[in-house]
Amino acid sequence: MDFRLKPNKIAEFANPEKGLRALAEHAPHAEAFAEKVADRVRPYTSKLHQARRRIATAGVFVITIWLFLHVMFGPNGMVVYRQKKAEYQVLQKEVEQLQKENDSAEDQIKALKDDPKTIEKEAREQLHYAKPGEVIFVAPAPAPQQHPTTNSARK
Repeated sequence: MDFRLKPNKIAEFANPEKGLRALAEHAPHAEAFAEKVADRVRPYTSKLHQARRRIATAGVFVITIWLFLHVMFGPNGMVVYRQKKAEYQVLQKEVEQLQKENDSAEDQIKALKDDPKTIEKEAREQLHYAKPGEVIFVAPAPAPQQHPTTNSARK
């Protein structure tokens, strides 16, 4: 392997003094350009500076209106909150009613398993059992309701 440096591959760095001289030569042109831009923009910035209170007040007003609308009608706003609260109350009442039905069914199941009087009552009602000397009256089953057959119903 050859580790020798070849003269054509050595990079030559620019002289820093040349760059600084070029910058110093162009500085007056850059200053003149900046002054022209500042003169053009100055009337607008002075008007903007004078109207800063009005702009700030309008900005605060817009933010307040947006915040009010978001709080009232947003995805988690007051309108949705009240709807959800009403729905929650309805569901809570339904849960309480179902819990009462569940408790009564549980009591009935427990009575049917353990209480001899309840077992006897159910057997007598469903199987039409009778004690000696009792007479059972069975009501006839209600007739099925027929739908009226009128001309308007046929159409």
